Amino acid sequence: MTKPNLSSEFQSLFNTVETPRVFFAPGRINLIGEHTDYNGGHVFPASISFGTYALAQKRDDQKLRFYSLNFPSIGTIECDLADLDYNEAHDWANFPKGMINYMRESGLKITTGMDILFYGDIPNGAGLSSSASIEMVTGVLLEGLFDLKIERVQMIQLGQKVENDYIGVNSGIMDQFAIGKGKKGHAILLNCQTLAYSYAPIELNNHVIMIINTNKQRTLAGSKYNERRAQCEQALENLQTVLQINSLGDLTKEQFEQHKHLITNETSQKRAKHAVYENQRTLEAFQQLQRGNLEAFGRLMNESHTSLQQNYDVTGIELDTIVHTAWDQPGVVGARMTGAGFGGCAIAIVEKDKVNNFKKNINKVYSGKIGYEASFYTATIGDGARELTEGVN
Repeated sequence: MTKPNLSSEFQSLFNTVETPRVFFAPGRINLIGEHTDYNGGHVFPASISFGTYALAQKRDDQKLRFYSLNFPSIGTIECDLADLDYNEAHDWANFPKGMINYMRESGLKITTGMDILFYGDIPNGAGLSSSASIEMVTGVLLEGLFDLKIERVQMIQLGQKVENDYIGVNSGIMDQFAIGKGKKGHAILLNCQTLAYSYAPIELNNHVIMIINTNKQRTLAGSKYNERRAQCEQALENLQTVLQINSLGDLTKEQFEQHKHLITNETSQKRAKHAVYENQRTLEAFQQLQRGNLEAFGRLMNESHTSLQQNYDVTGIELDTIVHTAWDQPGVVGARMTGAGFGGCAIAIVEKDKVNNFKKNINKVYSGKIGYEASFYTATIGDGARELTEGVN
């Protein structure tokens, strides 16, 4: 997809000759640590080069006008600063509206309306977190336009609040955190309970991170996501009858094995096992990357996918076909689904000179089994949400 000339699109759409300010928030991949965030565990995400651009200009009145080049058929969505309630008819624009609403509620002075043009090059529905990208680009846009003083972690928490309370998806904080605090060439080990974090350099040398999109559309709110969360909460309640813990992330594997009989529902026990073991895998993966041991990291990625398939049941035939085929390819260090699952994307660490064969072999198997092809992207790990001041058309 060739990026359009965003400034001229803005001027034409909103009938202005002024040059708008330009902001960007990336998407994210999670290297390992899946479905651990809302279980009080650790995640290990990185912000990527694909993301959401937002061009904006203040208005003299209280009107908000939103337009997305990704959804041109919806046209311009309008509302007033005084009426920021969720509105189903406003479709995708509820994400920026929610962010404006909660930033104002937190006492930040957003005094006039705005014209905002959005354009994202994250594949739609791919599970690379386009919704959190829209929330965070809206956050940095408001911070810039209105010269607001807001701690980045507070902005991240407001983005999660939009997702949880405004949109109604019971997701954790990982997506907004990875996008808000991303750092070029690094992944972030984040403790989702305390928000303590550390960066680890991703030194791939002669390898690349490939993103493989199943091209199966997925919607979080309508998926089994909230059901998985409820099952984990049930397991935690059972464990808390004996153990003094705040989350599944507090447990070691040994503690879990010793007390898993307390979890009365067999399915909930499997869900909890994934959350506990995945958290431990994530901590180990961080250590292995710091030592530069890519092979050990790759093995942990593979174990992660197996658990997501067998214990958490969030993969599905599309993701499993891609990942299992990837495991058999020469030059592949590790592969797993990334994101919430139920479609979306997988990632693989692949030797650079094996990439072309990797793509060809995966698609041969995938299209034969699923009936259509997967798409491939090379993930470049970039900085988090920010204003762009140069090199933007």
